[in-house]
Amino acid sequence: MDEDDLEWQRLTALRMYQVLDTAAEKAYDDLTMLAAAVCDAPISLVSFVDDTRQWFKARTGLTISETPREHAFCAEAICCDDTMIVADACKDPRFKNNPLVTGTPRIRFYAGAPLIVEGGFQLGTLCVIDHKPRKMRRAQRHALEVIRDAVVTQLEYRRAVEDVKALESLLPMCGWCRKVQLEGERGDVWVELHEYVEKLGPVSRAICPSCRKQVVVEGD
Repeated sequence: MDEDDLEWQRLTALRMYQVLDTAAEKAYDDLTMLAAAVCDAPISLVSFVDDTRQWFKARTGLTISETPREHAFCAEAICCDDTMIVADACKDPRFKNNPLVTGTPRIRFYAGAPLIVEGGFQLGTLCVIDHKPRKMRRAQRHALEVIRDAVVTQLEYRRAVEDVKALESLLPMCGWCRKVQLEGERGDVWVELHEYVEKLGPVSRAICPSCRKQVVVEGD
């Protein structure tokens, strides 16, 4: 698969999470503030990279809400599996002429941990930025990655909620137990969701990796 196909899949995954251009949320704001504090950095961002820009879902120490993708450090960071660290942007050939380095906000130090969601797609980063060149302690890098994982958890929760809302718009579903209402000969009946799915057609009986691990643990 070539790079264009991979990028198309990544952008498709990003849109599935329905997070771009959404309002600020306390959970994300709190995580950026925490990242800035533990990394002793004046700026921290939760950024998402689409086809033309990087957009900030949450930001600490920065007022702008987006930048062009061609100027985005995060656009480079999402090509890495690990946290990307730039100790001094003025000495890095990739960034030394970048407008975000030569002008506001005058980035010198950058560390970005990619937001890797289900399927392995890197949608953006949790990053910290400083106006002076510096190093990052191992404990700070680990903390940044732990907070990054919390951001990803928020994203997966958002998607799960949206999936349930979409399903509820199609099915009469109980808001408490998630049973589905069906019309029967003697009136309405309520069945478990899996029973409803089984009525639509054949259902495989495979066990997902997480449940397989649980079965092994309980069997021991």
